[in-house]
Amino acid sequence: MKQRPETAQPLPRPSWEELLRLFDVLPDVVFFVKDEQARYVYVNETLLRRVGTGGKSALLGRTAREVFPPPWGARYTEQDEAVLRTGLAIRGHLELHRYPNGREGWCLTYKFPLRDIAGRVVGLYGFSRDLPRPDPGAFLYRAVAEALARMRERLDEPLQVGELARQVGLRPERLERACRTLFGLSPRQMLLQARMERAMELLRRTDWSIAQIALACGYGDQSAFSRRFRRIVGMSPQRFRRLSPPASG
Repeated sequence: MKQRPETAQPLPRPSWEELLRLFDVLPDVVFFVKDEQARYVYVNETLLRRVGTGGKSALLGRTAREVFPPPWGARYTEQDEAVLRTGLAIRGHLELHRYPNGREGWCLTYKFPLRDIAGRVVGLYGFSRDLPRPDPGAFLYRAVAEALARMRERLDEPLQVGELARQVGLRPERLERACRTLFGLSPRQMLLQARMERAMELLRRTDWSIAQIALACGYGDQSAFSRRFRRIVGMSPQRFRRLSPPASG
């Protein structure tokens, strides 16, 4: 008589606490869970290091507005409130943030509504991932770096991905794939980042009008530029200029 194969034993399911602890070992990812008042109920170790607190209990029960300095905390809380109010997720939001040492960096932020069994939004969870810095010695990086340099030289012009790829010796789809692999961004998202960085530099270093800066950064309309700047940086160009001291050097 043919023996029946033994049934494989099911693996034990990890607890939520065990799953959440996985986020503590990701140094370039900030992870959080918040309640329906946008207050922290879970944070990972990276977030603790970013805000400079000694323990997780110091953040629990507080909103981002209470944890981060203005205008950053207010911007994060406004995002939270929009997710809680509308139930719509935020996916791949490109934004500027600051490290405890004052250095500015870029990240991609994702926030999702947390629903109960009835479908009611009772909180949110999300993460922000730092954009990596690739190896400058790799050929692919050099090609992408050249593409970025050419892009930054013509920030006031429309982006033609095909032409840009040809100039650096890559196929358009290869450039697109390389940008996403190295930076987590498409060429058009990278152009947006470069335009915002240029705008911030001009706001700090010059007394140009907002209209002049908009033109220099590829925006024919000052209002469109101001709306995009506010969405990415979290404040108007005028307020950024007031709050940011002139860059040295």
